[in-house]
Amino acid sequence: MSGATSPLGWFGIARLGLVQSSIGATVMLATSLLNRVMVVEYAQVAALPAGLVAFHYAVQLSRPKWGHGSDLGRRRTPWIIGGMAVLAGGGVAATYATLLLSGPIVPALALLVLAYAMIGMGVGAAGTSLLALLASRTAEARRPAAAALTWIMMILGIVVTATTAGKALEPFSSERLLLVAACVAGGAFLLALLAVLGIEGRSAPVAAPAGALPPQFRDALRGIWNDPLARLFSIFVFVSMLAYSMQDLILEPFAGLVFGMTPGQSTQLSGLQHAGVLIGMILVGVGGHGFAGRGSKHFSGLRLKRWIVGGCVGSAAALAALAMAANIGPAWPLQPTVFVLGFANGIFAVAAIGSMMELAGRGGADGTSGGQEGIRMGLWGASQAMAFGLGGFFGASAVDMGRSLLGADAPAFELVFAIEAIVFLAAAFLATRLNGNQASMTSQIKSGEILA
Repeated sequence: MSGATSPLGWFGIARLGLVQSSIGATVMLATSLLNRVMVVEYAQVAALPAGLVAFHYAVQLSRPKWGHGSDLGRRRTPWIIGGMAVLAGGGVAATYATLLLSGPIVPALALLVLAYAMIGMGVGAAGTSLLALLASRTAEARRPAAAALTWIMMILGIVVTATTAGKALEPFSSERLLLVAACVAGGAFLLALLAVLGIEGRSAPVAAPAGALPPQFRDALRGIWNDPLARLFSIFVFVSMLAYSMQDLILEPFAGLVFGMTPGQSTQLSGLQHAGVLIGMILVGVGGHGFAGRGSKHFSGLRLKRWIVGGCVGSAAALAALAMAANIGPAWPLQPTVFVLGFANGIFAVAAIGSMMELAGRGGADGTSGGQEGIRMGLWGASQAMAFGLGGFFGASAVDMGRSLLGADAPAFELVFAIEAIVFLAAAFLATRLNGNQASMTSQIKSGEILA
């Protein structure tokens, strides 16, 4: 093969992991830090940042379309670079708009909507193209491990950024916040730019099957949805990420309102959670002998099913502990609990990502990918985006409603954490129904044993 189309080596995969680090670092500003600042420092209802984050996820529902365009032969590097530029600009604009909340509300809200639209577009364009490039240019045997490596690097980027930004924000001021945001967004863009330059070569079109016309977007999407395993996996992604995202926008406000933490302390708490995610991912990556799928002619990624189920159950247990923490208050060991939550999240997430990469390369019921890695990754990205948008908004809105009806902060957080634990248990049940054997999956669907 030519250098442009040969499979990526570990160095090339690690370079793409740096792009994931850059995406995660920039998104952390909007989904974690600015969320806390809006609610605590600017006394806004939690539904405001939740609605904005939900909106940026709604923009990402177009991920399958972007992935399909990439499958038709467009080079993916320009999509990654352009998406990162839009994402970085949106991160800085969102920070500036947040500072405007101290004045007239209408101009601030208008700029916030524009900024979060830019964030959604940037994440969708860069993230989908990156995953398509990784799936199409990584050798089959390396796909699960490559997925684990790139996501570990993404979490590492979030951990480093959250910890560094948390320290840089002390003592807190609006000027310091804007400076930190600009440094994070600008640095992330430059890192991603350097990471992808030249990785595709001069010309790296995505190969299409010989003599075959590329399918139209609707036909391609319908064909993928008719694959029982792909469909059930899409549902699992939605439910598990719904559970994951319900606490994403309320953890830092919870730390501030119930445990009295400062912005810097709650940001470092978020960094501790992601450190747990990182360690959980490393555990699965190192101990995931199921990555290789040796001796199996079926979808090897589903050998990770036990890790997925265990991670979901562990996450449910940690959330039940957070519900108790809300009831007990500052005497509860919050930091260890949040770390365990992140650890369990990391286990299920990297196992699911490994399965996702395998399924993207596996293709349809005939076992061929058909050059559709982009639209497959886009479909699961859209499922995740929909779950994150609904979950974050529901979690924050439920907290607002609970605070109003119950007249106290702690019981509202307790209720939401308990609901999230139940949803994680539902995700664990769905994961037990995943089966890499196509004939077995079809038989189970016909008999009503699993969701159609």
